[in-house]
Amino acid sequence: MLRRIALTATASAAVLSAFAGSAAASSPVSLLPVPLPPLFGQSENRLTVVVSETGNSLIDGRYELDCGPAGAETAASGNHPAAEEACARLDELARAGEDPFAPVGRDTFCTQQAGGPATAHVTGVWQGRPVDAAFSRQNGCEIHRWNTLTPVLPSPGA
Repeated sequence: MLRRIALTATASAAVLSAFAGSAAASSPVSLLPVPLPPLFGQSENRLTVVVSETGNSLIDGRYELDCGPAGAETAASGNHPAAEEACARLDELARAGEDPFAPVGRDTFCTQQAGGPATAHVTGVWQGRPVDAAFSRQNGCEIHRWNTLTPVLPSPGA
């Protein structure tokens, strides 16, 4: 009887270790995204803004915007043409608890107006969270979303 228990335990352990090994190899470890505090001297609001087809070749381009933590007296830096104003707007949105990078909800009704072919892509970190947001002016909701982020996103035709 003792021999049967030992044999069953050994076989069970072998099966479990084989299963655990194959499961670990086939599915990578998934960590929940947890915002990390900025390291000393780094900003928690650092964005790359790429704007195109605004109708104004002077504002189409790629911009870096580093605002520092919300509410901080850190001067804006980067090559964004309206860095101070853009950082002030982001700070204002943070204080209001708004997420200007959230997409328009799937069930949202939007006016079917065209705001032009302008597009923008914003990546980086805002409020300690990763940002990867696309913007357009294809309907009323997207135009409103773009305008909410002006001057982070330039006003087309400006």
